Amino acid sequence: MADEQVVKLLEEIRDLQKLHVENYKDALKNQQESIAIQKSALRRSRIVQLVGVIFLLGILALLWLPRFR
Repeated sequence: MADEQVVKLLEEIRDLQKLHVENYKDALKNQQESIAIQKSALRRSRIVQLVGVIFLLGILALLWLPRFR
């Protein structure tokens, strides 16, 4: 009887470990997706910043050019 209980307990431990590994794989996949999204957002924000700087430089150039004519 005790052997059956030990076997059952070991099977439960094994099943829980398998579940833990599957959950860990899902968490890792989610982290990788999150990193990819963050990298994409960072690229977009850098582009927006660059466009903003170019726009401001253009406005400054338009304001200063009439003074030198």
